[in-house]
Amino acid sequence: MTRSRSEKSVERIGIDESGKGDYFGPLVIAAVFVDATTQSELALMQVRDSKNISDGRILEMAPDIKTICPHSIIAIGPQKYNELYTKIKNLNRLLAWGHAKALENLLERVTCERAIADQFGDERLILNALQEKGRKIVLEQRTKAESDLAVAAASILARADFLIRLKRLSTEVGTTLPKGASPSVELAAKMIVKKHGRERLGTVAKLHFKTTQAVLAGLS
Repeated sequence: MTRSRSEKSVERIGIDESGKGDYFGPLVIAAVFVDATTQSELALMQVRDSKNISDGRILEMAPDIKTICPHSIIAIGPQKYNELYTKIKNLNRLLAWGHAKALENLLERVTCERAIADQFGDERLILNALQEKGRKIVLEQRTKAESDLAVAAASILARADFLIRLKRLSTEVGTTLPKGASPSVELAAKMIVKKHGRERLGTVAKLHFKTTQAVLAGLS
């Protein structure tokens, strides 16, 4: 009895996102369900916060995590992201919508009473979005939540999906789209506008970033 109870207490869903601070590419939110067995397996795989792992290793680890853990990934491409941001006008609300969607999809496949996510805003934003669909879960928001194995696993899945989609977008526009929001990002954005016109920028970039103003001001 004691063992089954302790195993149940370990069960949780970790949620994390990637692409929030990147001008180019999608916003990706991943949710990963972990129990006592998969927790041990993730530890053996040396799963940790994706920020401390190279891109190459992230792309290697993600398929293994997907194999052993039930998961859900929500990718909001730049065009959809820009549409949602125009309506919602608040990044935390947009994040909450994505977190709730990833949780909701995973809860259709697993039964779990607890979820852990990084602290980014009012947890009621996520819970209210879930409750609209009749979903109930105890949500724990923490600073540095990636120290939890379930959240770390989610961070790897989200980053891997982001990297794959960013590379695909780079191929589509014929320009390497750098990560982050650096001067090289601004240069790439100018190249896209020059090659394809202003409209194309909205298909690869998050337009509310200050980078957009700098790019368009420099071209006018």
